[in-house]
Amino acid sequence: MPQPTGRFIGCGRMRLRLLIGAACALAAITPGAQAGSAANADSDYANLRYSSLSEINVDTVQNLAPVWTFSTGVLRGHEGAPLVAGGALYLVTPFPNRVYALDIAHEGKILWQYEPRQDAGVVAVMCCDVVSRGLAYGFGKIFLYQADATLVALDAVTGKPAWSVKNGDPAKGATGTSAPIVVKDKVLVGVAGGEFGLRGYLTAYDAATGAKIWRAYSTGPDSETLIDPVTTRELGRSVGAEASLKSWSGDQWALGGGAPWGRISYDPGLNLVYYGTGNPSTWNPAQRPGDNKWAMTILARNADTGEAAWLYQMIPHDQWDYDGVNEMILGEAAIDGRARKTLTHFDRNGFVYVLDRADGELLSADKYDPAVNWASRVDLGKSSKAYGRPVLDNAYSTEANGEETVTHNICPATVGAKNANPAAYSEQTGLFYAPMIRLCMDYEPFHIAYAQGQPYTGADTAVYPQKGAADMGGLTAWDADARREIWSIRERFAVVSGALATAGGLVFYGTLEGYLKAVDAKSGKELYRFKTPSGIVGDVAAFDNGGREYIAVLSGVGGWAGAGLTAGLTQTPEGANSPEVYAALAQYTALGGQLTVFALP
Repeated sequence: MPQPTGRFIGCGRMRLRLLIGAACALAAITPGAQAGSAANADSDYANLRYSSLSEINVDTVQNLAPVWTFSTGVLRGHEGAPLVAGGALYLVTPFPNRVYALDIAHEGKILWQYEPRQDAGVVAVMCCDVVSRGLAYGFGKIFLYQADATLVALDAVTGKPAWSVKNGDPAKGATGTSAPIVVKDKVLVGVAGGEFGLRGYLTAYDAATGAKIWRAYSTGPDSETLIDPVTTRELGRSVGAEASLKSWSGDQWALGGGAPWGRISYDPGLNLVYYGTGNPSTWNPAQRPGDNKWAMTILARNADTGEAAWLYQMIPHDQWDYDGVNEMILGEAAIDGRARKTLTHFDRNGFVYVLDRADGELLSADKYDPAVNWASRVDLGKSSKAYGRPVLDNAYSTEANGEETVTHNICPATVGAKNANPAAYSEQTGLFYAPMIRLCMDYEPFHIAYAQGQPYTGADTAVYPQKGAADMGGLTAWDADARREIWSIRERFAVVSGALATAGGLVFYGTLEGYLKAVDAKSGKELYRFKTPSGIVGDVAAFDNGGREYIAVLSGVGGWAGAGLTAGLTQTPEGANSPEVYAALAQYTALGGQLTVFALP
């Protein structure tokens, strides 16, 4: 494999003592951070984002206070969560993707740091800020997925690179923003680039050597999508031969998008990995007639071979850029008197889907945001030819209104009713807690020609708050059994941090103004808030070290929600055409990058 290039700085003897045996046991794993080897916790693979720690609870959280902080030295959006293993805390910054190993016992003393050498030209090919959504751990290695789509394995004890592999070419629009996941002896990673006409794919690499084991494309021939026309099923039916090719006009599938840049889940019992694919490319639906399979799809693949077991396309022929990459939360439920292994997915399109993750049967699909208007419902009639398809409202169809025509007041906006920042599930309450975005949009598609490495969107959008709404975000508690909202919190701006539920009866989340908040998981009553130096777009994490419980979060405004600030567009309508969003946010926070670690006195 090619040798990594980068800069390794420092490592002391204390580091060796901290991580002895780390390859076979983890002291703690932050929810949402991925880890490998037999030490993996099923709740981690399941993307529950539930911590069993309870020292910080509804009675004690009022005493929570920062105990140490760490400046990352990088601006832009700090997404993802820190990863904790063997007494050390690891974090990765936005581009240039510096990796830090910090000593928890000594208030974040730097044990080592690694900075890759990347061509700064990759920044121009990144869609929605230069973010990284986290690291992975397994077999004594920290796995870094760089902005330039290079996957690197670093020794967890020393920080020295072991191997690296190119997972894509930025000159063709491929970039790396997602966190890898270690499954068995493999590292799985997706790719971003749907806005540049990239054909998306998921790849599995050997964790020991970096050798490519399998790659599954989102669109194209069965031999490249790893789909068997007979055994691969969608909603109980065989998908048939070359279903993807038949659903595109000509060779448009080769520029088809479907980039899997979100989180990946894994069921060890079924040996299946689960993930979602992004929007079809271009955003202009008139240029790609057909269902555009398999963009906007939930997929289950065999972890060893990559072969698709089942799939479900949520929006055939997507017209709104509703990437389907949000997390898949794995659980169990009794439905119609039958025990089911479930997959719950809060999609950007405003619907929450519950499927049987063993066979892909669609069990329910409901609006978790009542403002959703692009579709009235999802057809759940199993005998219907439209089973599983959304029932569209042509008043909000960007194709029905034609090219060069603005369709007004589509809800949600392209950013979604919830973005890729993950929801949480509480084993105490049985509720899901979904961060919310309450924005709508105007959408104008136009014809666009493909040019390698250039934006291939084909639409202009203007984003603004929902009509009659004073607030642009919030947090919703959702009962999947009752299929309804239990309570909802309103926030001034979109909530684009990851939520965390705990055995202490709490739900943590962050706001764009920079507040870390804790609320009662049963009632939604706010019990704690602390203002960090910059807006929070990262995921809240909990961990234990030496018998003491900690809460940690990265603050550093950016990502889609903070693009106006990072690009200096707060006083103009350029960029995402969202002056109501960005100009107001600039009154509450500024750029920055900091880790804040909290504990009880």
